[in-house]
Amino acid sequence: MSILVRITPKPNVTRQQYDQTVLRLSSQGAWPPDGLEYHVAFGADGAFRVSEIWDSREKFEAFGPRLMPILAEFGIDLAGAPEVVEIHNIVKR
Repeated sequence: MSILVRITPKPNVTRQQYDQTVLRLSSQGAWPPDGLEYHVAFGADGAFRVSEIWDSREKFEAFGPRLMPILAEFGIDLAGAPEVVEIHNIVKR
């Protein structure tokens, strides 16, 4: 079952840090990761957020060990654990 993941970094995260993270993951061949259906990054510096839709919780959790060291490298701390909820319905136009 697909899941929605909402990630909230601490308020000091910038778009530049986000861009560096995506660039590093891409250079390692890890972006986009297996199982990621949609990724949306939004907000201004200091109020940056990420929402994602994943094929499964298992694929999301498998990506964590690859992502977390890169977030730490670029000084990105999360405000808490990601919010994970099962998706009931997805509508695309």
